[in-house]
Amino acid sequence: MANQLTLSVNGSNHSVSATPDTPLLYVLRNDLKLSGPRYGCGMAQCGACSVLVDGVEVRSCITPASAVAGKLVTTIEGLPAMWAAAKGLHAPGDTVLHPVQQAWIDEQVPQCGYCQSGMMIVAVELLANNPNPTVAQIKDAYTNKPPSPHLCRCGTYAAILDAVQRAAQAMKS
Repeated sequence: MANQLTLSVNGSNHSVSATPDTPLLYVLRNDLKLSGPRYGCGMAQCGACSVLVDGVEVRSCITPASAVAGKLVTTIEGLPAMWAAAKGLHAPGDTVLHPVQQAWIDEQVPQCGYCQSGMMIVAVELLANNPNPTVAQIKDAYTNKPPSPHLCRCGTYAAILDAVQRAAQAMKS
């Protein structure tokens, strides 16, 4: 039986009708029309569906929508506003990408791009907790944090490392 759930996504509250066990990914994509989190494996083993929940990366394909009620969900679409709020950049009409997003562009990270929103979500979480990570720490964030490694079929891992380091430098200014 569907329930009314109020979710805070990218700074806005949304009322959705969903069964408590409906995966958050389905609500984000189907009800809220957000295309950033993607269905990859459906078993939390690839990371394409990653979002931040209260600043912590979670796999939205296995997270029940009911589990995030009352929490702040941030998708890749919400990163610019999150960065602007953190830095006090609220000029009308100004849109600024999160430094992680800009670094991905500057380093030309994506090939197909399917997994990259999840990769950026991990970078944002990492840099929030460690503003100056080593290469080993960056690799660890992508490979050893449960539930499973983030996977990129195109193999853009070297560019991802460069982009995270570039974003870390940009976030210091």
